[in-house]
Amino acid sequence: MPEEHSLLYSLINPLLVKLFHLPEDASVIPEHVLMAIVVVVGCSILFPLIRRKLRPTNPSYFQQTLELGVEWLLRMLTTNIGPKGKKYLPLIGTLGIFILFANLLGIVPGFLPPTSNINTTVGLALVSFCYYNMMGVREKGILKYMKQFGGTVWWMSPLIFPIEVISHFARPLSLSIRLFGNIFGDHVLIMVFFSLFPLFVPLPMICLSLFVAGIQTYIFVLLSTIYIAGAVAAEEH
Repeated sequence: MPEEHSLLYSLINPLLVKLFHLPEDASVIPEHVLMAIVVVVGCSILFPLIRRKLRPTNPSYFQQTLELGVEWLLRMLTTNIGPKGKKYLPLIGTLGIFILFANLLGIVPGFLPPTSNINTTVGLALVSFCYYNMMGVREKGILKYMKQFGGTVWWMSPLIFPIEVISHFARPLSLSIRLFGNIFGDHVLIMVFFSLFPLFVPLPMICLSLFVAGIQTYIFVLLSTIYIAGAVAAEEH
């Protein structure tokens, strides 16, 4: 069975092959990377345009919706982390925006969601993993941060420490597989149903994709927030 490619990839890759005089079956740029670039470029164009439309008085319904989204993120951060949680909004917000738009890209004809590729989700999970560990070390120092892996009962530390280390390294694995599996499965499901019922599938499947894209974005940013909270929590907590 031939590998499925998006329309954009089918147009761009042959041009790059000819440009660099490569074999016809060569892949100049991985498709998930191309789709991720589309998301980044699209957001880089879209949000400055949206920013120009924002106004402090008489906000539009669209602006009010955006403000509700930001307030929801801030509430999630402060609830899980505390008053200092607001400073983690740039990272959590950026992850949320990228993942949401990447998930939704699969709805657009001619495109594939970059999050349906395990390489993309592993990269996102590693960003979350590295960030919360860096914040933990920054807040507590390397020794105090490593000390919390041993638990509160000193004589059980030799047993608890390796278990905690393994559980932490399992986090990016679970984050990446969960996101990849759900988005890949959703995309395959749409393709199967569309091939069987091309006239009746679009609206129900689009609604399903919107739900899956939103809930998977929420799960990823919520777990990342919880991981940050655990890393920077004060010892008395």
